[in-house]
Amino acid sequence: MSKILIVEDEDAIRRVLKKVLSEENPKSIIDEAVDGVDAVAKIKASAYNLVICDIKMPKKDGIEVLNFIKKFSEDTNVIMISGHGDLKTAVQAMRIGAFDYIEKPPDLNNLLVSVRGALKSKKVNKNNKTKKTIKKGRYDIVGNAKKITELKDLLAKISPTNAKVLILGPNGAGKELVARQIHLNSLRNDGPFVEVNCAAIPSELIESELFGHLKGSFTSAHKDRTGKFEAANNGTLFLDEIGDMSLSAQSKVLRAIQENKIQKVGSEKDIFVDTRVIAATNKNVKDLISTNKFREDLYHRISVIELNVPKLDDRKDDIPELVDHFIELISSQYDKIGISADKKAIKKLMSFKWPGNVRELRNVVERLIILSESEIITEKDVIKFSGK
Repeated sequence: MSKILIVEDEDAIRRVLKKVLSEENPKSIIDEAVDGVDAVAKIKASAYNLVICDIKMPKKDGIEVLNFIKKFSEDTNVIMISGHGDLKTAVQAMRIGAFDYIEKPPDLNNLLVSVRGALKSKKVNKNNKTKKTIKKGRYDIVGNAKKITELKDLLAKISPTNAKVLILGPNGAGKELVARQIHLNSLRNDGPFVEVNCAAIPSELIESELFGHLKGSFTSAHKDRTGKFEAANNGTLFLDEIGDMSLSAQSKVLRAIQENKIQKVGSEKDIFVDTRVIAATNKNVKDLISTNKFREDLYHRISVIELNVPKLDDRKDDIPELVDHFIELISSQYDKIGISADKKAIKKLMSFKWPGNVRELRNVVERLIILSESEIITEKDVIKFSGK
């Protein structure tokens, strides 16, 4: 049985939330607090699985309540409620450790999806109070440069939440890797990770790709198709290069995110989806907004948390570790176990410019593994085969 606390100074909103939550969770105990001071007193007196908390309140605001909860009862999930003008404060709340935020007036379907996720997370992590470590494996984020360390620390905080994330950075820097790490360390990691490259899909087909279509809805629609939003239900949808998406598709993506529902092309039936959206782009989104190429309201929806992935030339001290990592990953594919690079080879690689970023370095390491004649990659090999 779950125990939920609603912290809201507006009586009407508090009553509606309690009614909706009582119908959704009839066996739950649902308490109310009229302000932040009342909330702190109730949390001190009783343990809650979930707190739904307004941000702007008299006496003690929602950020103060959230900070108290994270120190007093870190195992309690918190969903923040904020007005549109409080968006920066909502972002601050996610960084502190809020599970999610809902804009006022709260969309009840969106709220219930978030509540289910927050209560589920308490069951999944019953014997694991925090989920602060990043899982090891194929999608490791390698390196210890300051910007990478800060990125890893932030990932550990936001991955277990339901926050929408916008990943910024140049091509080849590792934006997809970051998205996969968020998914792997989220409460959705047993669900699908579905990737869509928005730049690679013709604008006339993007809506079908994202939302699916019914047979006969357009000339080449020979059978029903499931869209990526539906395929990612209970998992994560990664919208790569979202800056290249058409304005028409953007408006429908905004609706899908706001209301947790989609319509297939050729259908008027709503399909409800519970999908966490992570987006990425190498473009300056604010420039796109100023030239009317990107919707500002969509930007605010997808950028609760903004992550910046640095280019490789800004983290060259990570090159030795990256080279070792790529050698370990790639050498077994070519049955060349025992390959390594000597110090002079590493130093030479560190002297180069890397406009293609980590992806370019990986390709060079693969080329060196294939073409080098001995188990030790030398400076001579780098000069001869790197193409730099």
